Amino acid sequence: MTTTPSSPAVSAHPSPPETAAAVPVTPVTPGAPEVPRIPEVPGSAASVPWVTVSRARVPAEVEAPVHPRRVLLQLVAGLVAVLAVVGVLGSLAAQRLAEREAVNDAANTADVLADAVISPALTSALADGDPAALAEFDQMVRDRILGSAIVRVKLWAPDGRVVYADEPQLVGRTFTLSQDQRIALSDPQTKAEVSDLSSSENQFETGGRALEVYRPVWLPDGRQLLFETYSPYEPVQQRSSQLWRGFSGVTLSSLLLLVVLMAPILWRLLRRLSQAQRQRERLLERTVDASDAERRRIAGTLHDGPVQDLVASSFVAAGAAARAQLAGDERTAAELHELAGSVRGNIRVLRSLLVDIYPPSLAGAGLGTALADLAESATSRGLTVHLDTEGEADLGLGESEERLVYGVAQECLRNAAKHAGPCTVSVRLGREDADRDEVVLDVLDDGPGFDTALLSQPADGHFGLRVLADLASDAGATLQVASAPGAGTHWRLSLVPGAAA
Repeated sequence: MTTTPSSPAVSAHPSPPETAAAVPVTPVTPGAPEVPRIPEVPGSAASVPWVTVSRARVPAEVEAPVHPRRVLLQLVAGLVAVLAVVGVLGSLAAQRLAEREAVNDAANTADVLADAVISPALTSALADGDPAALAEFDQMVRDRILGSAIVRVKLWAPDGRVVYADEPQLVGRTFTLSQDQRIALSDPQTKAEVSDLSSSENQFETGGRALEVYRPVWLPDGRQLLFETYSPYEPVQQRSSQLWRGFSGVTLSSLLLLVVLMAPILWRLLRRLSQAQRQRERLLERTVDASDAERRRIAGTLHDGPVQDLVASSFVAAGAAARAQLAGDERTAAELHELAGSVRGNIRVLRSLLVDIYPPSLAGAGLGTALADLAESATSRGLTVHLDTEGEADLGLGESEERLVYGVAQECLRNAAKHAGPCTVSVRLGREDADRDEVVLDVLDDGPGFDTALLSQPADGHFGLRVLADLASDAGATLQVASAPGAGTHWRLSLVPGAAA
């Protein structure tokens, strides 16, 4: 179908340059796919390449709604994780505390034994290796010291010789004293530690670890010996388990009590948050509905009020002009005819505005009829529009996709009216390839065109281009433009029905 002059009113073009010579254009978007060149339009100087102005679609990050049950499950999972961490740390702390207590107990026990049992039994003959003195001392050690608490006893000379050991194979052998043993002798003190029994002096010991205590003692003649005891490590593990059980019991009961106290409060807060979220969603829906209703109300008020009054005024002016002409008053008739034409022009402008504000035919009669109304409304803006929408009903476009096509066509016609009019515009909607699902909207004008290199830095105030690019990008469609000074402008929207769902 063909209609006459038409227009829209937001800018997507930069203002056309003064020169009219066709120049080559380099696409602004790096790596933009090569597509067929722009068809020749009336008055075009050359074919020019395409420039893609839409962006790759980035899925919007939508936060999942808050569900109280999910939050409570997360709270329980967090509690389990906290218990696991506290359990590991508590076990390590209990182990260290149990070792410290056991080492202190072993040191105290060694001090008591050295003062009460060992020192009174020491003799010079024992230090000199007398067999009888060794046998007597060994019997005393086995009767009064060795047992479940102490499993090994040794006496060392300062030179590293073993004066006595309850393991006979060690008696008389010499070993290098450790740093702790030398410190205990040089600076008389009790040294206690956890030993791994890996040194050569412990070759007859069993088990991996033991509590080892060094303490100096003195013979009646004043010579110094080193008294050493070994205690089993198992009591440390038992004590660690006892400490851990007490610690874990207090910790677990405290955390459970905290959860019991916090759960009702948290549940109430989450319920209120969910209610606030639902109220916000309902408010947004009402806002959208109110905006649509307000647009319909404004369009209805304009149509039923000022437009009808202007139509009546145009009829009255036309009738008065006819009567004045019959009466022979040509001057008055001419003025009335001019007034009637001016009123009809204002009616066309208002009707174009009504289509822009609220296109009722888009939801009612379909996209093809809405585009026809849009083309017809452009006649008051200096455009001649050729519209081709054959097969539009078979394209399979959804409601949102029809709104996208209509919005892009509307912005392109506004752009053409503002920067290219008066000119001829061709609007085509359909499939270019019957074997592909892609739907294409082409809007071509034979205006002065523009240099697409300016698209990389659009001038301030040129919101139309941004509107077109955002509309296409948000819907996952591709919007391209081909233009050059003197070559006209060709906008192309490509989309696959259902792809944006």
